[in-house]
Amino acid sequence: MERGFRDRDYLETDEGFFFTVVGNVHPEKRVKAYLKNIPSKSGKWGSGERRYGRALKYYTMNCLAETMNFLVKSHPHYIQRMEVDGITFSSVPLNRILKHHRPEEALADMSRRKKLDALQNKAVELARLLSEDSDVQQSFFGITGSILIGIHNQDFSDLDLIVYGRRSSLAVKKTLRDLMEDPEIPLSRLTGEDLKEWCRKKRELYSLTLEEAFKLYERKWNRGRFKGTLFSVHPVRVEEEVAEKYGDRTFTPIGIVEAEAKVVDSSSALFMPALYEVKEVQINSGPDVEGIEEVVTYEGLYSDLVYDDEHLICQGKLERVEDKRAHRTYYRILIGSSEAAGGDYIKPASW
Repeated sequence: MERGFRDRDYLETDEGFFFTVVGNVHPEKRVKAYLKNIPSKSGKWGSGERRYGRALKYYTMNCLAETMNFLVKSHPHYIQRMEVDGITFSSVPLNRILKHHRPEEALADMSRRKKLDALQNKAVELARLLSEDSDVQQSFFGITGSILIGIHNQDFSDLDLIVYGRRSSLAVKKTLRDLMEDPEIPLSRLTGEDLKEWCRKKRELYSLTLEEAFKLYERKWNRGRFKGTLFSVHPVRVEEEVAEKYGDRTFTPIGIVEAEAKVVDSSSALFMPALYEVKEVQINSGPDVEGIEEVVTYEGLYSDLVYDDEHLICQGKLERVEDKRAHRTYYRILIGSSEAAGGDYIKPASW
């Protein structure tokens, strides 16, 4: 199957903007993506004449709204009313794409090169380590973020790896958990001041207490340090795992709800958007409807957080879903919407 636009790919445009692709399902002749980096003479990313600043400071809906406002005012051709999704969001027209940056191609290229800088070398080493210990071929790995587009900063850029496909992702997840417990491997979870700073930042940016942030990190398997550098690993679906086409389902906003539900299938919570199939839903506030089947999050912080047979509590946007393929209607709760204005969340009910 032909390689399409996948979650966490990067798109470079005529203006020198870099957009990060969101998900694997996109409108015709456009790609859903948020603005990540823009040219800036005083930018901290890149070097020489090729310097960039971050348009998106943090991965939150409030910061995303700032990038949307920038585009509305100065580059409205990147803003689209998506009636299918019931939202206005940024997207890149195909004819505006100067280059499609694919994470697996960038990592493969770095792996072949004899001369790499220190950060690139660590990225290749980490991918090889995970590949060898998980028995997942290195072709299923990629590199995203600033290293993908060649504007990384040796002083503070992270290693942001991609692993493609469900089976590969589960294998890497198990391997990472094991390796981070091995004192002989230069791979570790966040501890001490590192962990405290991570939790303080999450408390500031999200609807979490400091204690909840610590508990949340305890469930995170994909973030830590490798040879002193912060790293993350992000599972991404491949084409044969995505049967849906844009427009197969339409989403209509109903209102903001607070609810509790039992998770019956969390197998798709690895990916973006992360999806939890739920039942026994109880609405604590907001519109009370029957037939809520999913809790979905575009906030990566809440991906792969709640397990099968656990109860979750959440606050988010209630949407009516019309599935044209199955000729049926149901409801879902969406975390990561402009309507919630950063007040939405998912937490295990046991907290």
